[in-house]
Amino acid sequence: MILRRLARPLLASIFIYGGINALRQAEGHAEVAKPLLDKTIGQQQDNLPDAVPTDALTLVRIDAGVKIAAGSLFALGKFPRLSALALIGSLVPTTVAGHPFWEAKEDEKQQQIIHFLKNAGLAGGLLIAAADTEGKPSLGWRARRAAKKANKQVHETAEAARDKLPG
Repeated sequence: MILRRLARPLLASIFIYGGINALRQAEGHAEVAKPLLDKTIGQQQDNLPDAVPTDALTLVRIDAGVKIAAGSLFALGKFPRLSALALIGSLVPTTVAGHPFWEAKEDEKQQQIIHFLKNAGLAGGLLIAAADTEGKPSLGWRARRAAKKANKQVHETAEAARDKLPG
């Protein structure tokens, strides 16, 4: 459908741009992310495996890679539901770390609220995209239908076997 072919790249563009920008200015983004990381990962750092990155710079770069890769896939219509979910997963910590309006000073609080709500709107669009089956039945519907068919077949087979029993 033409609507999806137009809407997906439009929605993806801010993530691709944001990912590229985060790679170009990784140190600055890491400084913004560090307070949130200290509150969350910092408290659990001893419980995490050594292979899990915990430094802000590496996490910012990983997040940027997710935004670029998932945004590109989403824009191209490749794995759109999965890429939308990946973008939501990337958007939530970015929004909490980057736009904490609840901690902002009065003079910048309004701007932070605007950016926070913009990201909430993007999350809403991504949630719709993640649920979009493009007119095809959902996995849940197909699973329920397959279970009903299997159940019916089991009952028919059992009934036929009962009819063949002597007496």
